[in-house]
Amino acid sequence: GDVIHRMLTATQYVAPLMANFNPSYSRNSTVQYMDNGTVFVVQWDKVYLQGKEDMGSFTFQVALHSTGRIVFGYKEIPVPVLQISATQHPVKAGLSDAFMILNPSPDVPESRRRTIYEYHRVELDTSKITNMSAVEFTPLPTCLQHRSCEMCVTSELTFNCSWCHVLQR
Repeated sequence: GDVIHRMLTATQYVAPLMANFNPSYSRNSTVQYMDNGTVFVVQWDKVYLQGKEDMGSFTFQVALHSTGRIVFGYKEIPVPVLQISATQHPVKAGLSDAFMILNPSPDVPESRRRTIYEYHRVELDTSKITNMSAVEFTPLPTCLQHRSCEMCVTSELTFNCSWCHVLQR
């Protein structure tokens, strides 16, 4: 969206491993990305935790597939994630989505109050993040996948779909 707020980073993320990483610590540390039109991959390669460089380097990636599939891959996790301090920065792994709305402030009529609504979060059990491991998220079916009225009304999804003749969805 066009509204930026620092709290959105706490509620909107795709995070294979969020922690206080310092990619500028080593010349060998990189954050690289690749997009081939079918999959977008971001890789954190040989990155170190700020102030905890003696723990070793981390290498992990996220792959966002055009099908909605998301894969977190962990190559090098030198210490258990549970041992990473969250004092300076949150330590998270998972997915979260939210949106922000601007409400008129009751105190000052010409101002607006920002309200962030987090509506979905998937948190990984960080004790399971180890060397050479991966996590795959597969999208659940949605009404939007139906391309005809017949497919919609005969669907056996777990929620009630109805066909919109105006939108043809």
